[in-house]
Amino acid sequence: MSCIKQTGEPQAATSAGSDFNAYATMQPRLPTPTPADLRNGARVKRADQAPSGVYLPNNNTLAPHMRSPEYVQISTAAAMTLGIMPGTMHRCGCTRCLNLLLTYPEGCRANCAYCGLARHREAERDYADRNFIRVDWPAVPMEQIVDIVARDGAASPFHRMCISMITHPRSDQDTVDVLRAWTRRIDPATIPVSILSNPTTMSRDDVVRLKDLGADIFTVAIDAATPEIFDRTRGKGVQSPHKWQKYWDILLAAREVFGPQKFGAHIIIGMGESEFEALQLVQRLVDLGGHSHMFCFFPEKGSLMDHLPPTPRDQWRRVQLARYLIDYAGVRVEQMRFDESGRVADFGLPRAELDTVINAGIAFRTSGCPGKFRDDLSACDRPYGDSPPSDIASFPFQPNGNDLRRIRRQLGTSVRVVS
Repeated sequence: MSCIKQTGEPQAATSAGSDFNAYATMQPRLPTPTPADLRNGARVKRADQAPSGVYLPNNNTLAPHMRSPEYVQISTAAAMTLGIMPGTMHRCGCTRCLNLLLTYPEGCRANCAYCGLARHREAERDYADRNFIRVDWPAVPMEQIVDIVARDGAASPFHRMCISMITHPRSDQDTVDVLRAWTRRIDPATIPVSILSNPTTMSRDDVVRLKDLGADIFTVAIDAATPEIFDRTRGKGVQSPHKWQKYWDILLAAREVFGPQKFGAHIIIGMGESEFEALQLVQRLVDLGGHSHMFCFFPEKGSLMDHLPPTPRDQWRRVQLARYLIDYAGVRVEQMRFDESGRVADFGLPRAELDTVINAGIAFRTSGCPGKFRDDLSACDRPYGDSPPSDIASFPFQPNGNDLRRIRRQLGTSVRVVS
């Protein structure tokens, strides 16, 4: 860690009362074997019940036999925004990004330790009934979604659409088919399209094809900030097929094909990496010409990490602020100082400039692909995807004065807050 500038007074990395999630603490459980008669969506395929319109997740009934590209799943917030489900969202108007998640009875064939969609849940819950980033994902006919959005035209509340791939033999071709179904009736210039890719099944030719068909931004969910954490949460450590190098191969292909500022990577904070390691990765992405989209670790119910602590808010706020400075304020990780445990000790900006960034509040909003307002304001607001409303990690709306005072306390810095 050659660019760490030591500052002294490190705190012990313990699981109880620590202000960061240490590597030793964040060990996933091992998956248990699934009985042969329950693998690959066997229950759903045996019953072969035809779907009828929108399917709302319900673990008390058997899910119908739904497949992409005819069906996709959407978040609860997106379903509310489309008018498919009733309801309101705490302090915000649902979502500005329409995430389309591919779906199959077999589900995702990967086994990522932090994910509610993981393969190890086959015996417990049908794929269409599994929670993902804290919410249910209704399954909706693709044609119905396109009808609603095309009807609204330029007045649509959505600033962006994102196709979220999963690890499945059909995922590459079905992503193409979903994209074609969208662009036949909806101009990507009106609602740009992002791809949240599955590098494990993809080649460079797949990346080129998606760009040629109208995709605007290509992202890779690296999630784990180091190769070691990637392997134990997404690879051999949990009997999952993903490989760190393959993810980077596809990310670099996206850099070549989509160009600067049109590719990025997801990073989950609090899975055992140091703040320095996470911010090194952010800097690497910026140096390549891309962006980082950051998530706060939350123990997803049913996942192999649901017994572990969520990311402490002080760790999250430090990394959240530092990431914004690197991505959008021209600060480099080499200008920052870190203590012996790799925690941010100085953000590399004069105090007055740092106060201005904190008081603007945008650094603490959800990060992701941009919308219509400004490059540093994400369309993908994922309301409460990484925290409960009572303890907001990523703000899906502009933080007010009270929010900023709480953020200031979490950062541990006496910053003047302009209400």
